[in-house]
Amino acid sequence: MITYPAVKQLTAWVFLGVFVSHASFAGDYNNSILEQIKEMPQGGRYSVSHFAKIRLQSSAHFESGKFFILPSQASPSFCSGATYLVFIRTIEALRARGQLHLDYSTLERLIIRDQRDGEGVWGRWNANGPGTARLFHELQLGENFDSFDQAKPGDFMKIFWSRQVGKNEHGHSTIFLGTENRPDGQYVRYWSSNIPSGYGEKSVLRSKIAYAIFSRLQSPANLARINNAPSVDTYLASLLRTRSSIAEAGAKCGL
Repeated sequence: MITYPAVKQLTAWVFLGVFVSHASFAGDYNNSILEQIKEMPQGGRYSVSHFAKIRLQSSAHFESGKFFILPSQASPSFCSGATYLVFIRTIEALRARGQLHLDYSTLERLIIRDQRDGEGVWGRWNANGPGTARLFHELQLGENFDSFDQAKPGDFMKIFWSRQVGKNEHGHSTIFLGTENRPDGQYVRYWSSNIPSGYGEKSVLRSKIAYAIFSRLQSPANLARINNAPSVDTYLASLLRTRSSIAEAGAKCGL
């Protein structure tokens, strides 16, 4: 016979198990991001021209409280535009499954317009420097880190090909897919819009990456905080004309 204290303890453990399972599921959106990558087109062409930016704007429509995203229209494409489309497709998929609820004002702020660097959500994401990581830190969308040992497929990854940040920066907005060891060294696999072929996967020697910041989506509901955030992030806005550093970029992203 099970005594009352035993039933009480069993109930507590069952409740704890449900709570832990729910918390784990709620904080893991990497698989959702990977699902959206599979739905993205392959190839096209890479370009950072004004025409490519117009095509990006035309690929995401917001009507009747819902995003309709046609990534094939965003061709030619560029790296930050590609990763942002995956981001808002993920947000829309979570909403469709009832896992995320955002008000109209927040959703409207996700629209891609002709925002300058540091302005709004897209302007932050598209900025020089640690745009995505800075947005994640500012709105508390998830954790940022710079260790490949912590990274897992589905993390957003800003690659810095040199130690330059801001003016004269050479970087790449990507989504991390993993690492693999080859005879000539360890390679880093990622998805983005890549030179010259556009959408797709690519692998590079890890030794060619000077630095990387990873951003893991964990609390997408915090996007609502953009309603109370400054219209322009002055740090990101400054990086078109001024130099920053790896240390400053990390500090601005909570590393």
